[in-house]
Order: sequence, then structure tokens, then C-alpha cells
Amino acid sequence: MQSSLALLITILLLPLALPGRAQLVPGSMGKDGLCHCVVHLANDLIPLKKLEQLQSTAQELMDKYDQELLRVANASLILKLLADSDQHDLCALRQEVDSLKDQLRECEREKEEVASGHSGPPLPPGSCDHGGLQKVSRPFVVQLNWRGFAHKAGTWGRDSAPSPDSSLYWVAPMTTDSRYFDYYQMYKSYDDLVLMKNYEKRSFGYGDGSGNTVYKNFMYFNYYGTRDIAKLNLSSNTLVLRRPLPSATYNNRFSYVGVPWKDLDFAGDEKGLWVLYATEESKGNLLVSRLNTSTLEVEKTWQTNQYKPAMSGAFMACGVLYALRPRSTHQEEIFYAFDTNTGRERHLSILLDKMLETLHGINYSPLDHKLYVYNDGYLINYDLGFQMLKHKPSKLPAEKFSWFPIAPKSVKPNKTSSP
Repeated sequence: MQSSLALLITILLLPLALPGRAQLVPGSMGKDGLCHCVVHLANDLIPLKKLEQLQSTAQELMDKYDQELLRVANASLILKLLADSDQHDLCALRQEVDSLKDQLRECEREKEEVASGHSGPPLPPGSCDHGGLQKVSRPFVVQLNWRGFAHKAGTWGRDSAPSPDSSLYWVAPMTTDSRYFDYYQMYKSYDDLVLMKNYEKRSFGYGDGSGNTVYKNFMYFNYYGTRDIAKLNLSSNTLVLRRPLPSATYNNRFSYVGVPWKDLDFAGDEKGLWVLYATEESKGNLLVSRLNTSTLEVEKTWQTNQYKPAMSGAFMACGVLYALRPRSTHQEEIFYAFDTNTGRERHLSILLDKMLETLHGINYSPLDHKLYVYNDGYLINYDLGFQMLKHKPSKLPAEKFSWFPIAPKSVKPNKTSSP
């Protein structure tokens, strides 16, 4: 019965689906109770079936195409991820190889030092029981300065007085034109500096250049537009003293190469507070003066034979001046040393790698024997290695280190000027 009903429905629907193409002929009822009829269909029904088959085949092909396209896209993505992963792994492997090579060189160098008797335990804070600078570590990048990448010039460091009681860190980015010192931040510890917490932000817009240093909780810098030394109390953020530095050039006269406005470069070390500068009388050659921290008077001055604008920077350690010059965009050379303890100089070749092209502020810390360098907006530091002594310093012959005598130049004390 169900089959008869299906046939009847089909017969009734055919004229609707194919108008004018089929004719319905009356049927008869058989003995079995089934209806028998004959339907005459047009000859052009066959193309319609072919069309339906083609549509069905086309749909199957489209489905297969979509599936294959998805597979190809997935395969392409997987290949790209694999290629990126391989490239990343290759770069990481190369970096690891370079690191291992550096470690190997460092190990061989330390082995040579042990064999020659120049290696020993780390220097205690504030110690000068060594034979001078021997090596500099690879740079350690701490972070970008707190004002951003646009502030390429600046300076930072620790309190350079050799007192283990002080854990102060400070950062002073210059303005974007690399000239003015107008803000600084202080941190109570290295962890606070890295995490950017527990800091004090101060405004003080009277400084020229990136020659600042901090010594016994006072910041020393070049007062704007003058040859004056300025002394700033960090506890109260007040200017407590100003004094002109006799004959010192200023307003970007005889600054370091590539580092503008650094006419007066202050430094602190185990021996005291220093200022590095040039005069017209010295024809631009670098002068080293030790300062009285209470009065800012010059206690003594030494003249070197090194032209300051040919140098990229300098620092003091144990009363010895170390001067740098650029070798390339990624390397500096510590090429010259002048010992104020003996009035002797010597030539060196200690290479110092750098992240970016220009080293602005350079400060040495006697507490940890590190250099704190402001490198085109980034805060980096270096470990310094000093030559260990077999004997006491007083018994060691000076000629062993190839020092050459230079006559020191004295400067008369000058009068104090008020801020």
C-alpha cells in the first residue's frame, strides 16, 4: 500500500515538476487491489537527469576541493611554524655557541692569570690593592631608562663614595636634545631599580650635559651655561653650593667626541671626588683635578697629553684616570691611563663591547668595582677586573707596568661663590 501511495504521489507531482512534459492516462484496478496506470514522459527528461547528476558531481567536487584546500592551508601553516621554529632554534643555537666561546675564552684567560700568579679573590669594597685595570666584562643590560628611548643622553650609577652603608642608585636622563639635566630618580636598592618601585622622582632644571656623579649623597654637575661646579643635596633636593672651575671651558667647548655638552665630567672613586675637563691654556688636552667636597676648591690638578675631543669618555678608579675612544659602533677601547698617585701614564688596549653606538654617562663604583654606563638610553654595567699583585704595592717596581712620567700641574685655590 505504501508503494502504491508513493507511486501515486510521484504521478501527481510529475506534472507540477515537469509541466507540459508528461501526460496522465487513466488506469484500472486489478484483482490484487492495486491501481495500474501508464505514464508517458517526454524524451527530453534524460538531459534533466544528467543535469542532476552533474550538479551532484559538482557538489561532491566542491566539497572535496574545500577539504583539500583546508588541508593545504593547514599544511602551509605547519610548514611555516616549523620553518620559524627551525630559524629560532638556529639563532638560539648560534647564540649559545657564541656564549660558550666567550666562556671558553674567559676560562682560558683566567687559567693564564692563575698560571702567572695574577689571579686572586675578589677585591673587597673600596680596595686598591691591585696593579691596575686588566679586563672588562661583557655588558649587562639592566633596562631602558624611565623616560623612554627618546632620551638617549643621560647618566646613572651608585653613590661612588666607598661606603657599604649606602645602597643608593640614581638615574638622570637628559632632555631629548641631549643637553639639559632636569629630572632624576633615586632608588633605595638595585631590586627597586629593576622593578621600578620605591623610587623618588625629583625635578631640578639647572644642569648641562651628562657628566653628573653622586658622592656621599650629593650630586655634582655642571651648572647650566657656566663653568660652575654645582653641589646638590639629594636628601632635600636643594642646591647647597656653586663654584667656578678656574679656566674651564664650557658651552660645549672641548666636549668628548660624539657626546655633546659634557664639558665638566665628574667622577668619584676610592681616593675622592674628581672633575675632568679642558682649558684654552691646555689646548683642549684633558685635565684631572681633585676637589675638596666641602668647599669645591681644587686641591690639585694634573695635565695629560690626551686631546679631550678625541676621547669618548673617561672614569677614575683608585686615583687612576682611564680614557676611552671609539673603535666602532659596537666597541670602545680603554686606551690610556694616568696615575695621579705617581704622575705616570701608560697606554692600554682593553676592549669594551657596547649595545648601541654612544656611551654617555660613565660612572665607576668602588663598592662593587663596576662601571655604570648610560648607552643611548639604556642602563648597562660592566664588571672590572684588576691585576692582582704578588707583593705589596709598595714593593712592586713601577716599571713593571710601563708607566711613563708626566709632570703634574698645580692650580691655585679659588674663592667660593654662592648659588
